[in-house]
Amino acid sequence: MNIADNLKKINQELPDNVKLVAVSKFHPAEAVKEAYDQGQRIFGENHVQEMSAKQELLPKDIQWHFIGHLQKNKIKYMISYVSMIHSIDSFDLMKEVNKQAAKVGRTVNCLLQIHIASEETKFGFSIDECRKLLAGEEWKEMKNVNICGLMGMATNTDNTDQVKKEFTSLSDLFKEAKDSWFANSVDFKELSMGMSQDYPIAIAAGSTMIRVGTRIFGNRIYK
Repeated sequence: MNIADNLKKINQELPDNVKLVAVSKFHPAEAVKEAYDQGQRIFGENHVQEMSAKQELLPKDIQWHFIGHLQKNKIKYMISYVSMIHSIDSFDLMKEVNKQAAKVGRTVNCLLQIHIASEETKFGFSIDECRKLLAGEEWKEMKNVNICGLMGMATNTDNTDQVKKEFTSLSDLFKEAKDSWFANSVDFKELSMGMSQDYPIAIAAGSTMIRVGTRIFGNRIYK
């Protein structure tokens, strides 16, 4: 199947409240444009340099979501255009995003990345660290960061019970955060979880945003 058929199939499966982030990392701008021509507007990248190169070439109404591990020294290269950063995994990173966003007069939508997987290689706040952060006052002073929800990645495993348990733990934290710290926020509404191999489980657990690459664009062309 081609990109158009893949997109159509996935979109037919999605509930109305779930957004599709088409993960275009390692795929050429031409592939992004093909998806764009089918109506896709949200694209996810995990390398700032690659995302910026595509942003220069492609239509300006694309919403670029940064979904990878973010280095503080790279923030300035994307801060003027990025629509959402999914991967705020430390307080220091949040402070730097706030600082760089203030320089360009923007408020940037961000998600807190939570470590829910059994794999140590994945980044993110622990559930307790997230609670501690939100219970404090410092994050509220960051006027150029808009916390819109949480993001997490489940363990890469065929054990669907484990994946379901991990997604449920993130969904429970999302509800707790909404009730405890964001009850008056209309923007805190996104739960970014689920990728090509596990998004149906994520949607069942309450995901509002799935990040799908391979099932749209095929296998990645690594550089």
